[in-house]
Amino acid sequence: MSDIVNRQVLLVEKPAGKLGPEHFKMSEAPMPEPKDGEALLRVRYISLDAANRAWMHGATYRAAVETNTVMAGGGIAEVVSSKAPGLVPGDIVFGDTGWQEYAVVPAKHLSKMPKLEPMTHLLSVYGIAGLTAYFGLLDIGKPKAGETVVVSAAAGSVGSIVGQIAKIKGCRVVGIAGGKDKCDWLTSELGFDAAVDYKDGAVFKALRAAAPKGIDVYFDNVGGDILEACLAQMTNRGRIACCGAISQYDGVPSAHGPRGVPGLIVVKRLVMQGFIVMDYMDQRDQALKDLQSWVAAGSLKVQEDIIDGLENTPQALIGLLAGENRGKRMIKV
Repeated sequence: MSDIVNRQVLLVEKPAGKLGPEHFKMSEAPMPEPKDGEALLRVRYISLDAANRAWMHGATYRAAVETNTVMAGGGIAEVVSSKAPGLVPGDIVFGDTGWQEYAVVPAKHLSKMPKLEPMTHLLSVYGIAGLTAYFGLLDIGKPKAGETVVVSAAAGSVGSIVGQIAKIKGCRVVGIAGGKDKCDWLTSELGFDAAVDYKDGAVFKALRAAAPKGIDVYFDNVGGDILEACLAQMTNRGRIACCGAISQYDGVPSAHGPRGVPGLIVVKRLVMQGFIVMDYMDQRDQALKDLQSWVAAGSLKVQEDIIDGLENTPQALIGLLAGENRGKRMIKV
């Protein structure tokens, strides 16, 4: 096994502006060996998320990614060998494997996953994307039947699931996405009641038309100007689940934050809360039970964007940040 080469993608420079392929390089390293309490993993699928870009800026809910190290990222992997109790060869796990073919990870940082097909669902609807949508919407947004739910980055991995769960809960759902094709997809395929194309430049006016009674729940994936447009149209005692801030991750962020903070929050008595999905892992079993039942019933459609080849990971992340994907984007290693 020691003769096997481990291909890796390294972050060689932290971008000052837009992320580009020049910030990464392919590398090779010897096969790693697990120590006590660790497992050697063969990475099967790598999750691509906007948060990958945020980690390059500095420490967040995890340590910053440093230059000349393997680019960080979650992945679904198969246990090759184990020196940890509870893990045996053939087990399927999720963990921070990084962008590489093989990884050694402490067992305490791995989540054992069920063996199901397609395995890719463990990264999308039954993975971080689906759980983020589930807990952010239901625990923080607390949608009630008949209310209006708006979600930004609605064609992405989290947003597309948020909107469908809101429909399952009997809400009117408005998605904000980039481009006519994505907006049409949301309404024709995923059942959204309306979609707003932020690339048209008239988000506030379009939102007013799509949600004439105001916004009861806003699931925010982008921050910035779109958050500002939604804040002004929230109903009294509306709820805002702050999941991400894609508008601030890549390139130069807006010169000003969203206006109306804290004024509108006070006047409208809004609840605005950020969250990290890892805080909810003790409730994962119930979430997975619900998600699986909705998928089986056909009320929750799964959209996956799978790209082959570890060498394509940098360009795939760059494309995700530019809004190329529909649903969950991942790399088949």
